[in-house]
Order: sequence, then C-alpha cells, then structure tokens
Amino acid sequence: MGEYIITGGKKAEGEIEISGSKNASLPIIAATILNGGITTLYNVPDIHDTQMMFEILKKIGGKVNKKTNKVVIDTSKINKYEIPEDLMRQMRSSVIFAGALIGKYRKAIFSYPGGCDIGTRPIDLHLKSFEKLGINITKNYGNISCICDKIIPEKIHLDFPSVGATENIILATCLTKGTTTITNAAREPEIIDLQNFLNRMGAKIKGAGSNTIEIQGVENLKDVSYNIMADRIEAGTFLCLGAMTNGNILLKNIDPIYINPVIDKLEEAGCNFNESKNSIEISAPKRLKAVDIKTMPYPGFPTDMQSIFGTALTIAKGTSVIVENIFENRYKYLQELARMGAKSTIEGKTAIIKGVRKLCGAKVRATDLRGGAALVIAGASAKGKTTIENIEYILRGYEKFEHKLRNLNIDIQKKVNKKDC
Repeated sequence: MGEYIITGGKKAEGEIEISGSKNASLPIIAATILNGGITTLYNVPDIHDTQMMFEILKKIGGKVNKKTNKVVIDTSKINKYEIPEDLMRQMRSSVIFAGALIGKYRKAIFSYPGGCDIGTRPIDLHLKSFEKLGINITKNYGNISCICDKIIPEKIHLDFPSVGATENIILATCLTKGTTTITNAAREPEIIDLQNFLNRMGAKIKGAGSNTIEIQGVENLKDVSYNIMADRIEAGTFLCLGAMTNGNILLKNIDPIYINPVIDKLEEAGCNFNESKNSIEISAPKRLKAVDIKTMPYPGFPTDMQSIFGTALTIAKGTSVIVENIFENRYKYLQELARMGAKSTIEGKTAIIKGVRKLCGAKVRATDLRGGAALVIAGASAKGKTTIENIEYILRGYEKFEHKLRNLNIDIQKKVNKKDC
C-alpha cells in the first residue's frame, strides 16, 4: 500500500478536531438494515473499515450515497443475506452484519471474520447467544448459516463482556416481540451510541453503559438522521503524541469523560490537562515518568490504547509494567520499537519497559492498526528519519492521519508504492 516517512524531533503543537468514532460507526452502519429505509449519518470517518462496511451493504442490495459531510444509506431493497467472504476476511467488525440481518430477515450467512492479528478473537459468544435466541446455526466448511422462523426473547448472560456479542444481541432482538435482557453486557461508550441511534429509530432499549441492557422489541423502525460520537481512541492517540514529544495540543470535538482512564495515566506520568465538555488540552513535561497499566473492559484502561501508551512509556524515566488482559498478541509493536532503541521484555501477558532517553529513527513495519499508530508517534519523537511500512493497517482506523499530524507540526510524508497505484 505505501509507507510513512517521518523526520522526528519536533514538538507536537496546535489544535485538531477529532473525527467520528470508527468503533461506533461500524455497528451503526450495520444497524441501518433494520429500518428497511433511509438513514442519514453525520460524522462517519472516511477510513478503510467504513468503506468496507459500505461495500458489504451494496453487495447485499443497499445503496450508499456519500456527500461532503454526510452519508445517506437506503436499505429498502436488501435482497441478499450472505456477507461476501472476501469482505468478511478483511475486518472482524463485519460480523456485526449478522445480528442486523437476523433481526430484520431472520437469516444470515457468513464466514469467520478477519482483521488485525492481535490474538484469538473467537465469535463463540455471538453464536452461543444466537442459539439461546432460538436461531438455528449450521457450520459448513468455514461458512456459518443462521436461520430461524422467529426469535425467542431471552435473558442472556455473557461469560465475558464482549462488545461485538453485546451489539449483535441488540441488533438481533430490536424487532422481536417480547423483552430480551443482556447481563454482564459490555459497557463501552460506543454501545451507548448504538442504543441512542436505535432509539432515535424507534427502538426501545435501555441500560447501555451499565452491565444490564434491556431490549423491548418493536414492530418496525423508522427513517432517521444521526450524528456519530467522536473517536476516543483517536483522541487518546493524539494525547500520547503530545505526551511523547513534550508537546502542547488542543483536541476539539471530544468529551473527556470517554477517555478518563488514559487521561488519569497521563497525569500520573506528569502531563497537565485543561478540559471542557467538548475539548481537551494536554501540556507535556520534558520527560514522562514511568507508570503501570493494566488493560480491562470499559471503564478500565482500553486495550486499543495499550500499544500507543506503551510506546510513550519507552522514553519515560524509570521502568513501566503493562499487563494485557484482552488480546495475547498485542506486543508485536515492541519488537519493532526495539529497532529504534526501545528496551523491553515480554513475559506472557506482561511487558516490562525500561525507559530510554531517546528513540532513534529506523525502518519499521506496522503489524496491526493500533500498533501501526504507535510506530507513528514513536517516529515523531525519535531522532532522525523513521520509515513505517504496511500503513494499510493504520488507514483502517485513522481519518486524514498524516494531514492532522502535519497540522500539529509533525514532519510526515506518505509515499505510495507505484505497484499499488
């Protein structure tokens, strides 16, 4: 796809506006199937993953019209219920179409999803929940067929508060007669955004943001316009950029409450913040202090921020300890950072990072979305030139990334390989 070339050593300074949330957009795009009509979405980030969701919609009969600041989706002519395997393999979040198709048409056929290689991410909880709702599941040569005459409302307890499983249950039961309850539900802000979107359509859902969600089925849903929440992981990424470069950054269009765990740890590391309802300003010290982090489901420290925050800690004074409790393969970025002079050891799900005074530019390779973004902020703080390959991973989740970085005084260029043109 291409590479980023970064000449590091400059402070990140200035202000940027945070884009719409990737992790809120994807289930909401799938949920547009449920009204069988017109949905207008605002603040959808223009990234690879949203483009893939639009492609899936078009493949099954939907229409997508993208304009300057909005996306108009027409799902009145959906006529296929199988999600194309090639698109499923590109991103894990494509599995969320299953719940929407089952909820509207009582059938869905799909393969096991792909995405970043950050560890085993089985969809067992999704399928187990579907079965409890009375959906017949058949597995055949990697394909999964989900069919039922009607959905049986149930009380479903999740063994783990899975975001995807929580979302799929909500989508599958919105149009079901009766009440479905999810206990030990995921509590992420993006699930609150999905609930708000569906309720704007006419659904009756309550409890998102807590560990118990109740879905009271309705007969139909209406056309709707909706503005998607800001991306808290993008905001956290730029806060870590400021922290790592001794910078001063103002982030607009973001509610600090969604990233309190990240802000708290950055304060512990020596950063100062000014916050309002819709903005955050970070002022970083000359050198960060080492801190320990442990990833947990929301409202704990987000696993999506682990590699990015961990990268900032590579130049902190002292030794930091990270415990990754969600995905077992999320430490690949540390192998790449070693090329830049970072010092770390990995023992199972624990990483021990001994801070160095400065990283040095090198040629590195992104191995997943957040690990790729981590390498970008490492390059911005490093001495000399850093080349980051495989940036297609980064483009999955960050809108106008290099443009925003340049606005913050970072020397970054995007080079597209001729063979990819």
